[in-house]
Amino acid sequence: MCYIDNGDSFLMLKRNKKENDVHQNFIISVGGKIEEGETPEECIIREVKEETDLDITNPQLRGIITFPDFEENTNWYTYVFTCENFSGTITNDCSEGDLMWIKKQDILDKKINTWEGDFVFLEWIIKNKPFFSAKFVYENKNLKDYNVIFY
Repeated sequence: MCYIDNGDSFLMLKRNKKENDVHQNFIISVGGKIEEGETPEECIIREVKEETDLDITNPQLRGIITFPDFEENTNWYTYVFTCENFSGTITNDCSEGDLMWIKKQDILDKKINTWEGDFVFLEWIIKNKPFFSAKFVYENKNLKDYNVIFY
């Protein structure tokens, strides 16, 4: 996942275009699955280009998150990036949803529809906490527990 940072806002995606989407109507980061042979950095550069039409350089790895059993019998392992270096024009036809700039203060004030755990780790990013390794446990789309180690 990548949060493209223009200073006061993150570019995020309202997921409203895919059928049977676990993220339906949530506002989340752009990003996606690592393809065979890719590094996390190569993946996020490709995914950002595919979803936004922006070119990013020097994405910063901010943390790693584990989501055990997030979907039935499926664990998710995610790399969390931010990026301030981008160029191009944002596409208006992302196949997964609508792209929008979300003010960081609106995230801190919980004024967007997103996963409860996203508010937690986005606060760490906005407040520039050290690199983190975290685990977020959900049950029926509700956050049950989380833990973190900062490095």
